[in-house]
Amino acid sequence: MIQDQINQYEDIYTTLKKRLRWQASDHQVLMLTASIYCTNDHPFDVERFMDISEMIKKESGMFSHMKSQLRFSCAALLDVKSEDPRLQFERLQTLYSRLIEAGFKKGVYTHLAALAVLGEEIDPDLPERALTLYKRMAKEHLFLTGHSDYPLAMLLAKKGPENIVDYIETFYDQLNHEGFRKGNDLQTMSHILSLQEEEGPESMISRALRIHDALRSEGIRMKPAFYPHIALLSFVKDADCGRVRSIWDNLNGIKAFKWHKDVNFMMAVNFYVSNQLEDTSLATTSLTTTIETLIQAQQTAMIATMSATAVITSSSSDS
Repeated sequence: MIQDQINQYEDIYTTLKKRLRWQASDHQVLMLTASIYCTNDHPFDVERFMDISEMIKKESGMFSHMKSQLRFSCAALLDVKSEDPRLQFERLQTLYSRLIEAGFKKGVYTHLAALAVLGEEIDPDLPERALTLYKRMAKEHLFLTGHSDYPLAMLLAKKGPENIVDYIETFYDQLNHEGFRKGNDLQTMSHILSLQEEEGPESMISRALRIHDALRSEGIRMKPAFYPHIALLSFVKDADCGRVRSIWDNLNGIKAFKWHKDVNFMMAVNFYVSNQLEDTSLATTSLTTTIETLIQAQQTAMIATMSATAVITSSSSDS
């Protein structure tokens, strides 16, 4: 099953590279866009994808970051999540405006915050709750918290209790005590782990430590950039880190991807976890939506990070 997914991933990437060779300068953007179809087990129609991308470009303001490479991931997400991408894009823009009215700053990460919950039933006060939560996060870690934390603030405000920031700090402090380095990657890891509603911090931290050690035993150097992926793997009981290593090696062996080992590791984790949703009891739990959303959030956040044009124009853009 995973091998079929990898084959589909390579085929979609190759098609996108041919069609977008003058529009997408960063091949990692195409890798991440292709992965959205694979992790959602959705068929890829390049003409439909191009139509959605053009629609986003035409419907966005002249200086909007949505005219940048970000529109490709957005097009893929609208394609896999909706039968009517145009209507869904209108809803995205409406939610983006609501977030701006609530006090979020205009820019790429506010769009990602809207994408993180798009398609779900949203409480009218969610934007205000998310902004309040974001400000509390910034108060705890002023130099670590930035606009890139908007998407997780939305997810946490939607799922977490009022004391969620204290709960996050429990993960952050204990993981640091266990040897994880302080920084933005550990903060993101703590955010992700706190979204697990069915098990407490002690269980999740213990599992994260086991996964960290198991991956290291597989010969993978555990750099801080991999912390969020360890957190995602922690949602799977008895995660098979040997299998993750095998998928990673497979991706590293593909000529088109061999120079992008960090992205390949994220893909290996995403492919493994998305398959676990189909093959295990995870498919029948409330974690399914959370895990799917986390995979989506990681994909779009990495695209935004790599799309320099999107980040640069975000400070002056409107949608």
